Amino acid sequence: MKTELSTIEAEELSAELLQKMHAYWRAANYLSVGQLYLRQNPLLKEPLKLEHVKNMLLGHWGTTPGQNFIYTHLNRIINKYDLNMIYVSGPGHGGPAVVAGTYLEGTYTEVYPNVTEDEEGLRKLFTQFSYPGGIPSHASPQTPGSIHEGGELGYSLSHSFGAVFDNPDLIVACVVGDGEAETGPLATAWHSNKFLNPLTDGTVLPILHLNGYKISNPTVLARITHEELEQLFRGYGWNPIFVEGDEPEQMHRDMAAALDYAIDRIKQVKYDAEHSNGDRPRWPMIILRSPKGWTGPKEVDGYKIEGNFRAHQIPLAVSASAPPQHLQMLEDWMKSYRPEELFDEQGKLIAELAELAPKGERRMGANPHTNGGNLLRDLRLPDFRDYATVVASPGADGEGDTYVSGRFLRDVIKENQEQRNFRIFGPDETVSNRLDAVFEATNRQWDAPVELHDEFLAADGSVMEMLSEHQCEGWLEGYLLTGRHGLFNCYEAFIHIVDSMFNQHAKWLKASLELPWRRRIASLNILLTSTVWRQDHNGFTHQDPGFLDHVVNKKATIVRVYLPPDANCLLSVMDHCLRSYHYVNVIVAGKHPAPQWLNMEQAVEHCTRGIGIWNFASNDQEAEPDVIMGCSGDVPTLETLAAVSILREHLPELRIRVVNVVDLFKLQKSTEHTHGLTDKDYDALFTTNKPVVFAFHGYPWLVHRLTYNRANNVNMHVRGYKEEGTITTSFDMTVLNEMDRFHLVIDVINRLPQTGSKGVYLKQLLLDKLIEHKHYINTNGKDMPEILDWKWKA
Repeated sequence: MKTELSTIEAEELSAELLQKMHAYWRAANYLSVGQLYLRQNPLLKEPLKLEHVKNMLLGHWGTTPGQNFIYTHLNRIINKYDLNMIYVSGPGHGGPAVVAGTYLEGTYTEVYPNVTEDEEGLRKLFTQFSYPGGIPSHASPQTPGSIHEGGELGYSLSHSFGAVFDNPDLIVACVVGDGEAETGPLATAWHSNKFLNPLTDGTVLPILHLNGYKISNPTVLARITHEELEQLFRGYGWNPIFVEGDEPEQMHRDMAAALDYAIDRIKQVKYDAEHSNGDRPRWPMIILRSPKGWTGPKEVDGYKIEGNFRAHQIPLAVSASAPPQHLQMLEDWMKSYRPEELFDEQGKLIAELAELAPKGERRMGANPHTNGGNLLRDLRLPDFRDYATVVASPGADGEGDTYVSGRFLRDVIKENQEQRNFRIFGPDETVSNRLDAVFEATNRQWDAPVELHDEFLAADGSVMEMLSEHQCEGWLEGYLLTGRHGLFNCYEAFIHIVDSMFNQHAKWLKASLELPWRRRIASLNILLTSTVWRQDHNGFTHQDPGFLDHVVNKKATIVRVYLPPDANCLLSVMDHCLRSYHYVNVIVAGKHPAPQWLNMEQAVEHCTRGIGIWNFASNDQEAEPDVIMGCSGDVPTLETLAAVSILREHLPELRIRVVNVVDLFKLQKSTEHTHGLTDKDYDALFTTNKPVVFAFHGYPWLVHRLTYNRANNVNMHVRGYKEEGTITTSFDMTVLNEMDRFHLVIDVINRLPQTGSKGVYLKQLLLDKLIEHKHYINTNGKDMPEILDWKWKA
């Protein structure tokens, strides 16, 4: 411990307790090495042979002993202070430690009864690790007590803060790896302490684990001076406590003192918050500096291992092709933990060590918050129909789809304020995305100074805003994983920032479905607005609908994509998504005033089907259609209906069918997605031989991809965003990408030779219109009156 912390008053570890804790740590380390190497002879009751060793050695040692050390010490303070604590393993490769910790405390065997607390159970525990048919090497969904998959490098602190929002009694011990600490999301996440309310939220206790190296490079934070490191975290607003060294006895004493001090400070912060309105507190954190690969081989084949990057993965190659002395080195290494002192003859942890683990739900692997579905309560939702936009006839004026849904979300917050299990997250865009009605019911949570002209800032708000998509996504994921509900609203173009976070969460959900003991959690609901077609003031950098392409790669059991065409459809979709469980729901909706097409009753029916013919816009009721006009998305729907009105006026003999798609996965076959249409139902809508001109919100090839094996795919002609954009008018964005009403009509004419001379003249008229449009906007800086004032008429 550094001298400036010498004033810490903590109960000195007795010699007996120190000895037991050291033995418990040795047991965890032994189990960890066994997971990396062995499939037989788990207690080394006979000399180690090659056939006892796995044929493929996969996993990571470097961070593991340090995490075992931390887990052992957290058990002590849980017992001493009766803490409600969970463990988040940030370093990507700490799986052996979390598995060892949960096995020693008994949780693992309760969850997996076949992995018994005896010699045979140890064999199974060792064999399954990073093994075909076994478990991954990270702290995955298969690991009891985990809410954070080790592959999610950089998100541990965000997840931890999300877990403690509205959980006032919960403490999350978040181990942050020094490699992980170099990522942008993690570096930003240190600022989450400015959003924590000591009265209504729990506590995150970060433990920055400096073991010096990443895969093959030193880490930045491990190579700066102590003074610079301390200044960095004091600048972030933390109270850093240093524990540094490699001598076990002194490290045990220092870590115990540091944790006692940290818990004392946490209790003091909570007390002060209840009895005063003081300044934002400096929450404690621990900086633990220990050797990478601590207690492992010091040197192998002349190369330094402990305290070096070479300890990162498998520090000692043991195989038929490896140097034969390596097998003996492995045996010596494992025996250095003296397993005969730790486990009885049957292979069970001896009683005096087992009693060090917390009991029942106080065990970090058994804490209910780590299996959030156990705590999940349904949202109380008002009737979304009460917020309907009046649509006397198709094309009625609208005030903005998200603006309407904002009033619904406002009352969702009101209905759930007592149970505090719903929050809205977004990167400083809730007002911009026209959800500002929510601030009639709540504020943005903020625990930093508030100045005179600030708006909607308070210590106990239900809206979380930080100009970091990473933090918003990570907070929400942690909130959901611990049994609550939420919504993430974001500019469409910048949701890509969390591509990998969405990817990992979707994988977590998929893996969890395969585990009967994991309970379903509330869906991750993502509302994308400020879309590609209405980013005329920001331009090309803000125009990208490609997140949808990324989403559809995931398993059909997990992902859903909705493109409601108007406000009533958005209300219906929003209600459905907030009621759902264990999905990622992506909703794309507009925020600007736009025509409204369906009344509430029609919207509910249409959204329930997910796809359907719009009778009011179609005229093929008594004959086969000549063309199908498909559309998905608010602007594509508008342009499609405008195109239909032109065709109906100039080519009235054409039979046109309009098919609108709300649920994008309706386009896929039912054998590929649970929402998909059967071939019979799909063909009934789109026919097997008629041209389909489809206006799509996103990149056109996504529709082709979803429909590639349909009977009429050869006649599917999709228009969407094709990477043309700039600062221009809203209508010109559709023209640049050839998804405007004029291009859609021209497309129909080109595919229907029966339009003859009338079609030729109409095409000439529309080409002239496109020229007129370009001249008009360049001169006037706005769209032509016939575009701005257009109204639907059959």
